[in-house]
Amino acid sequence: MEFLLSLYALATLYFLLIVWKWVGAKRDQECYILDYECYKPTDDRMVSTKFCGEVIKRTKNLGLPEYKFLLRAIVSAGLGEQTYAPRIMFSGREDNPTLLDGISEMEEFFEHCIANLLSRSGVSPSEIDVLVVNVAMLSSVPSLSARIINRYKMRDDIKVFNLTAMGCSASLISVDIVKNLFKSYKNLFALVVTSESLSPNWYSGNDKSMILTNCLFRSGGSAILLTNKRAMKNRAMFRLKCLVRTHHGARDESYGCCMQKEDEQGRVGIHLGKTLPKAATRALADNLRQISPKILPVRELVRFIVLTLARKMNRSCSKKTTGAAKTMVNFKTGVDHFCVHTGGKAVIDGIGTSLNLSEYDVEPARMTLHRFGNTSASSIWYVLGYMEAKKRLKKGDKVFMVSFGAGFKCNSCLWEVLRDLGDGNVWKDCIDRYPVKCSDNPYMEKYGWINEEDPSTFKVPDYID
Repeated sequence: MEFLLSLYALATLYFLLIVWKWVGAKRDQECYILDYECYKPTDDRMVSTKFCGEVIKRTKNLGLPEYKFLLRAIVSAGLGEQTYAPRIMFSGREDNPTLLDGISEMEEFFEHCIANLLSRSGVSPSEIDVLVVNVAMLSSVPSLSARIINRYKMRDDIKVFNLTAMGCSASLISVDIVKNLFKSYKNLFALVVTSESLSPNWYSGNDKSMILTNCLFRSGGSAILLTNKRAMKNRAMFRLKCLVRTHHGARDESYGCCMQKEDEQGRVGIHLGKTLPKAATRALADNLRQISPKILPVRELVRFIVLTLARKMNRSCSKKTTGAAKTMVNFKTGVDHFCVHTGGKAVIDGIGTSLNLSEYDVEPARMTLHRFGNTSASSIWYVLGYMEAKKRLKKGDKVFMVSFGAGFKCNSCLWEVLRDLGDGNVWKDCIDRYPVKCSDNPYMEKYGWINEEDPSTFKVPDYID
């Protein structure tokens, strides 16, 4: 009898040991954000209405139809007068950029953003175990990641990933790379650096599908410090709950809706096709279908299934199928805040409608677009910064991020806030002025007369100033 009791005791201890090791392993695989930094260029790079007029004026191959299109695009884009452009624009050399222009733009960002982040967090460059850099439209030799390693003298055994051509959703792809590394290695620090080099990518042609990017994209960037160290949990800002990536590159329509190409005159630019909204909607729907069960409570999923089945049964029993209301998932049952990609006013409106969000929910994205423009993959971190500066983020809150990118991709994730947050960050000098009314647009006031012009008498130098 004593032998059996001893055997049972040993078996119980062994089982508890296995459970303890499993729990410990899971804890070592957590992904925390210790801190993040968004880049604010200097004021001499600020894009005013007058400066936009000067840039448009020196684009000699534009006619009245293109000017009308530009005005309509700029007014509807939702950008304000405090966004930033690369230095090459202010020297009037956007038509003939050099490789050094693009590299200098990135190194200015690296110098400011990474240095501030590491200094504030108390983590030295030699402690960084993983470096992930994503800059979609600039590839150099040595790579941008190598330039960071050289600038900050990081270790020679650092794990490095240099991503290009991943588009506006690249920062969540970078986080996913870090998350997967955290599953295999303990006690790591990871640095994610995300930006876009606009210096060599200004489009100076007259193809309307390629002019649009000039109206939306602005200079910016962010650096995020992540870890899976248990000892750092109490210092962490956020914990990653889940992340889902959706890629529709196998579909020709989605693949070709956002593409770098040459126009008929051989000028390189980013083509945004008419199928882009449809591709984005389809990618978002597939992504939400995957992530919803991971982030929503069971009661909401059951409610949605029951109502969907009931609606289908009513439609099958009734001859009148028109006018039936669509059953929607209430994402607010599992999410407190929404970090929506600032791809443009239409993108924000579309996501807001798809998720049934209020104006309060999409306010951070609208104000980020107004203040900083579309800064590509770093946009969602400016949106997160707005929420923090407004003191919206409280311990236990859930933050949902969603972004889109060429390919076509839709990536999303859910973060848990680990402590009350309220740092002013990149917004500290202007947060008191927000929210603003985005409908107040200075471009229409200054250039609205273009819509009344006669093509036969219109002369650019006499009007654009």
